[in-house]
Amino acid sequence: MDPEFAAYLERVRAHRAELGESLAALDAALALPVGLGVLWRRRVRAALTELEHDLRDHRSITEEPGGLYADAVARAPRLASVSKVQMDEHLDFVEIVQRLLGEREAGLESAEAVAAHREAATELVGRIVRHRQRGADLIYEAYEVDIGGSG
Repeated sequence: MDPEFAAYLERVRAHRAELGESLAALDAALALPVGLGVLWRRRVRAALTELEHDLRDHRSITEEPGGLYADAVARAPRLASVSKVQMDEHLDFVEIVQRLLGEREAGLESAEAVAAHREAATELVGRIVRHRQRGADLIYEAYEVDIGGSG
């Protein structure tokens, strides 16, 4: 493998670890009792804000010209559809996080609104976990490299 691209994959791996940390922080915040009130709201908002930042960085790193998805498809054209799904999900994830943050700004006035917000955020965590699994599989298929599942 080209040393420059190997260094790029290390950047992807490091960023993947950061994204994993922000995802774990959101999961931990969502697991807190809603009855904590302001503390619960602050922790979830902080975790969503960090996740939004990391998702934007992830999209930028993996979708840049000559980046991960472009190179993977060039090496293994059979991965084009999986790559497209991954890139489409990037946009979807950012939009969902922005919507969740917007809900927080508008105020979660009722217990039902808080429950729906928590459910939507929890569903997002699951979707991103599956996205990361497909991403690891895609990288392995293209490069026979384990990008790391713990990060």
